[in-house]
Amino acid sequence: MNNLDKYDLAILEALQQDARLTNAELAQRVGLSAAPCWRRVRALEQSGFIKGYHAEIDRHKIGLGVLAFVRLDAAQNTAGITQKMEDAIRQLPEVTSCHYISGAGTFELQVVAPDLDSFSLFVRNVLLHLPNVKDVHTSFSLGEVKASSALPLKHLQ
Repeated sequence: MNNLDKYDLAILEALQQDARLTNAELAQRVGLSAAPCWRRVRALEQSGFIKGYHAEIDRHKIGLGVLAFVRLDAAQNTAGITQKMEDAIRQLPEVTSCHYISGAGTFELQVVAPDLDSFSLFVRNVLLHLPNVKDVHTSFSLGEVKASSALPLKHLQ
């Protein structure tokens, strides 16, 4: 499945807005009957366009009031050492996203914590002990302007 048509795009758009839609509701929204809609959703899943379905949880409601953006600088940037850093970062539940970046730094992490004291302990006891970490630079979120995992699809039309 390489070419997405208007129905596939409509399905992706609708599921990004509400992944809890029943197949009947989804079919009605995109203008298909239930069986073809179900087949298209399965094809989108099997071909990797839909990677999964997730609940969006309010981090504040579960006591994670601190959101930090952490740049990790590596002491060395060799394949083996960088892979060890990546593997170690993947194991940290406090890290909600991590990107290998260009420019200053090696990795940009998004980290959540209950409070500043907890975050400070996490940096000192965990991040600074990751393999190959040379330096840590942190910026804190002072307020969320936009947070969305929905991807734009207009360029595919």
